[in-house]
Amino acid sequence: MTGSDQGSLTRTLKDLFAGAVGGIAQVLIGQPFDIVKVRLQTSSQYAGALDAAAKIYKNEGTLAFYKGTLTPLIGIGACVSIQFGAFHDARRRIAAYNAQKHPERSDLTYGQYYLSGAAAGVANSVISGPIEHVRIRLQTQPHGAARLYDGPVDCIRKLLKTGGVANGLYRGEVVTILREVQAYGVWFLTFEYLMKMESRNKPRSDIPSWKIALYGGLAGEALWLASYPLDVVKSRMQTDRIGGDRAYKNMRDCFAKTYAKEGFMAFWRGLGPTLLRAMPVSAGTFFVVETVMRAIH
Repeated sequence: MTGSDQGSLTRTLKDLFAGAVGGIAQVLIGQPFDIVKVRLQTSSQYAGALDAAAKIYKNEGTLAFYKGTLTPLIGIGACVSIQFGAFHDARRRIAAYNAQKHPERSDLTYGQYYLSGAAAGVANSVISGPIEHVRIRLQTQPHGAARLYDGPVDCIRKLLKTGGVANGLYRGEVVTILREVQAYGVWFLTFEYLMKMESRNKPRSDIPSWKIALYGGLAGEALWLASYPLDVVKSRMQTDRIGGDRAYKNMRDCFAKTYAKEGFMAFWRGLGPTLLRAMPVSAGTFFVVETVMRAIH
């Protein structure tokens, strides 16, 4: 292995490590908000976010807000690790291409930052699809003796048994890929844009931590505003019955039936708690990742 290859591998491993630490922070901050979002997206029994939170607490207790936490705690750490590792790898490859083809412009355009984020989204979707599917099944199953799954392993086993890989565990993967491309393209683009505006007259390393957190939080808001309807469709497909009596044949069928039955606003149900969650979760993620990157570089 050449020195250049070793340096590239070392940078990638550092990106992956920083992302993993940021992912753990993301889960611990955001999980209670996430279960409220999923319940609102997949059920019409709640009047709003506060009503959903109150009923979850009353009927299922405090620990209900951390249903299915083990899966994302392990999985989201891996997901965020992949997101940042793939983003920075794509960014470096594009920068190298620019340097070769356009020596006067080695830096990335904002469109190329979006493309790098989209590449991260595609890489992430391979594991985020099944991880989120299992989490959503655990979050929306009945409480108590009527529950369907004993835990994430039991849920995976039953999904594979009833629907196989493509139609069971990876149910909703097409819309997951589309959501990830749009979400992470916008996420990284927004953060890098704000950081570039801030670092016009000073090094990036001099940007204070509170501004990193602020820009990360704003990037989180942009992520969800840009991709939320796709997330609603994904959640509905991943809470649908597995097998021959499914409510939705595919992504397009889910879009069409949701719109026909509930109208345009159905694609934005649960957006409030999602945006409330996005600010601290995304702020914490970028703050932790940038802090770790500064410490290990």
